[in-house]
Order: sequence, then C-alpha cells, then structure tokens
Amino acid sequence: MPMQENFATILESVGDVRAARVAVTHGDRTRTWRQLDDRASRLAGFLAGRGIGAEHRVAIALYNGIEYMESLLAVLKLRAIPVNVNYRYQPEEMLHLFGDADVAAIIFDGSLQARVLQAASRAPAVHTLIRVSTAEPPLPSAAAGPADAVHAAPVSSYPEVIGATPPLPRAERGVDHWLLYTGGTTGRPQGVLTTHAWLYPVVSANSFLLLGEPVPGSLGELQAATRRLSERGDAITCLPAPPLMHATGMYTTLGALLASGRVVFLTSRSYDAGELAAAVAREQVDTVAIVGDVFALPLADVLDRAAAAGSAYDLSSLRRILSVGVTWSADVKRRLLAHGDFVCRDLVAASEGGPFAVSETRRGDDAVTSRFLLAPGARVIDDEGRDVIPGSDQVGMLAAPADSEIGYLGDAAKTAETFRTYGGRRWVMPGDLASIEADGSITFRGRGSRVINTGGEKVFAEEVEQVLIEHPGVRDAIVVGLPDQRFGHRVTALVARRDGADVSADALVAHVAGRLAGYKKPRSIVFVADLQRSPSGKADLRWALTAAADGAAGSAGEGRPSRSNSSNDHTI
Repeated sequence: MPMQENFATILESVGDVRAARVAVTHGDRTRTWRQLDDRASRLAGFLAGRGIGAEHRVAIALYNGIEYMESLLAVLKLRAIPVNVNYRYQPEEMLHLFGDADVAAIIFDGSLQARVLQAASRAPAVHTLIRVSTAEPPLPSAAAGPADAVHAAPVSSYPEVIGATPPLPRAERGVDHWLLYTGGTTGRPQGVLTTHAWLYPVVSANSFLLLGEPVPGSLGELQAATRRLSERGDAITCLPAPPLMHATGMYTTLGALLASGRVVFLTSRSYDAGELAAAVAREQVDTVAIVGDVFALPLADVLDRAAAAGSAYDLSSLRRILSVGVTWSADVKRRLLAHGDFVCRDLVAASEGGPFAVSETRRGDDAVTSRFLLAPGARVIDDEGRDVIPGSDQVGMLAAPADSEIGYLGDAAKTAETFRTYGGRRWVMPGDLASIEADGSITFRGRGSRVINTGGEKVFAEEVEQVLIEHPGVRDAIVVGLPDQRFGHRVTALVARRDGADVSADALVAHVAGRLAGYKKPRSIVFVADLQRSPSGKADLRWALTAAADGAAGSAGEGRPSRSNSSNDHTI
C-alpha cells in the first residue's frame, strides 16, 4: 500500500536526515536541505497569513530553479495544492487556467509579469501575487490601459517575503490532493487531479526503483533508507532538463530528492545542450532527464563537435539518460552512447498515469526506434477491453492500472473516456496506440486523437484551426502534425484563403502567436484552393496529411499546395 502521507511531510523526513547536505544546485547557487526547508517554511508562513490553507490552489509560474522548489514545498506544507503554469502561455491561456483551478495566489517570475498581471486582473479568486526575480520591469501604472491592467491585489517581493516572515511551524498533515495541468485534448490546460498517495509510487519509480532499492512503506522506513543511502554521499545526482511545469521534469526532480539525491538545474531559460554537457562534467551528474530527440539531438551534435575538436566533455559520471513523452530515435541513441557508458532509458507514460512501456539501450545494443517492452501491469487492448494478439498487426490502446481517485478536474465526461473499467479493474488509457509483435515487444504508433506532441508540448489541432479561421483572410483551415526528427512532430496548417485575400504565411503565424503559446503556432503554412472534408464537415485527415507532407516538402506545382515555412518557438 502506498505511503499515506503528505509529500511535504515525506520530504521533511528526508531533509531531517540530510540537513547539512546540498539538495539543489542552480549555477553557482545552492541550498542545503536545512536552508530549503527554512525558506519554504517562511514562504508558507506568509501565504498562511494571506489566508492560504488546505485545498487552496497556488499557481507557480516560474522557470527551473531553487525558487520553484522552495515555492512547491511551501505550498505542500500548507496542505494547499500547487498549480503548474506553462510559462509560454499567453494571458488568455493563463486566465483559463487560473479560473479552472480557482487559483487564490500566484508566485511568478518577473519576466512573466505583464502576462500574469493581465490574466490575474480578470481572475476574481486571485488575491495574492508574489514576484520572484529582482530584475523585472517596473509595475505598470493604473492608467496604463486594459492591456497593462494591474490586479487590485498588491504584488509582494519574494526576497522580502522570505526575509521578513518567521518560519511556519510544522503541523500534522494527511493525504492531500495533487494537481498537475497538461496540454489537455481540448486545447485548454486540463488538470489531472489525484492524491499524494498516488504521487508517492510514481516518484519512487524515478528514485528507489531506478536504484534497485525497495520502496519504503512508512516514514520510519524512509528515514532508515535515507541514512543508509546517504552513507555513500548522494545516491542520485539528477539533472532534469525539461521544465518543472511538466511531469517529466517534476517527477524526476522529486524522485532524486526522495532517494537521498541532489538536483542540478540549468541556468539557461532556453535549452542549451552545451550547458547540459558541461554541467554533467562539473557537477558529476549521474542521471539526466530529457524529452526525446528535442533534447537528445542537440546534445548529440554538441558531443560530436567537441569530440571532433579534441575537447570531449567528461561524461564518466553519467549512468543513465531518461526520456519520456517524445520519440527518441535509434540513431541519436547510438550517437550519444558513443560518448559514454550509460543506459538510454526510454519510457512511454502520461501525466494521467503509467508507465505503459519501457526501452533500455546500452552501448553495443541494436537500437530500435519506438520499440518497447510493456511495463509491469500494462496492456495493449481494443475498445472492448480485450488484449491485442501478439503478431496480429492489430493496433490497440496502451492501458495501465489506475486507482479510483485520479481524474480530470471538473470534467466527468473526459474522465470516463480516459479512465475505463474492464474486468472489474480501472485502467488509464490516454490515447497512445501500439501493436504487439510476435516476440512480445510493442511498437508505439502514436496518439489516436488530434493531439500533436511537439517538443514535449501538446497542441490540440482544432484550437489552432479556430484561431486561424478567425483571421479575415482565411476561409478554412486544417492543422496536422508532420514527423520531425527533433521535435517528434511539427505543427503544419493547410489553409484555404478567402477570395481576393492575399494574406501571407508569416501574417498567419503571427496571428496565431498573438493568441496562443509560441509552440502552438504552425511551422509550415500550406495554401490550397479547397480543403477536403466529409459531408458532416469533418476533416479528411488522410488527405490532409498527404497534402501537408507534399506541400511541406516543396513539391509545388499545378494542382499542388504552395508552401511557406515559418520558424517555431520551442524554447525549453
């Protein structure tokens, strides 16, 4: 049975044993466990003074770093619920999230100030704002107009809050709720609501199980394991490259801390593969978390160039690279393994649950793209809940056991669609498709819905279509995802212009970027005379994929789509 404790209590138990050891490193800054706990307790005291308590939602709109971990721990100490905010979101997207989660307080990076304030000014439940960085621009005046509207709540300074507030004393806690927002399948952020009892085994899979250690079942067992593991120093030194606002970054970070480890964050706010390689050498990192080729391909390029120049990076400490969520190609794995003796661990999982399947590749192995083994308890099933027959070429849905607590916040219909009961047991089925080979391995086939996974971010095709169609020069639009070596898929739009309109691809991309997060804007616009749809108006996706691929490849001609490419925002 999973540990029935609040995760703050769990981390406090680890921290009490490792008090003087460094928990988090961010560039040249560090926090010991004692410092991390003290600062989080001070922030918790301030939030408590603002009326934040059990079940209240606190949004965290920060980049990876020490302050994110302090904020997370502070919220958990209060038995409140942290709400992860995608820092790429535009104000309308933030506003939806703040309203959907009923956010009462927001802790945000100063560089996001304008967007956060615009959203917060229209979110009636928000009453507390805390700004982290000290280099932010000045607050806009009340007369600046609607675009720069200032929320009625005062904006507090994070350093001042920490410095002026006494630590909140520890208190008894129970099993509280955990909420993680994903890109959703409606284009809007969608919250996966569960409990800390669900979170503990998920995080343990990235810690104790990764080390081949038994998972402690009580706080006493956890402290005993912490003392034993700490005798060797840091059991894990983990560098999570993905943002903490996503499950991969968050769960690998919590996993390292849980298992007597240390976490190293990159300082760049956009992914820098050179900084990652240098940090591995400098900090003696043994575990790196990435998201498929979007991270791995630039890293392979950096390592290859350094080796060719006779200045290879020291990767002797590296034991494993973990990846979740995006295709990690065999060729890139081979290129990485040429530079070190570690394991490439590729996982199919989702914010809603899993893991569903795993693949491990070591130096000398025959690396294969999208070929996995089912994780313990996982299945590939059809719509009736029957197991897919190995070697049949039948494509089914990946399913993993799910508990009775997890579901989508405020969306019973979507919960029933994703969490299904077969044979008296509940299963999570977020829409990943796979077939089973005769040897029992599975081949991952992608997503069955119109969700485009690009660089680890989810893009709902219909949301982008709706924004495109709102442009006065667009008559119709269909958005699809085309394969991309680095990002997994790239957002591509087929557009039929209105008669007489001469709108350009760049104008349409700018139109989308003004309404949606940068990663949602099309990388390619393919203009066509007409779009093929069924009599009911549904897009002919088979035709659309072919037309988009032809257009994006530049095969323009009479009767063919014309093409215009645009860069995409994949700042990590």
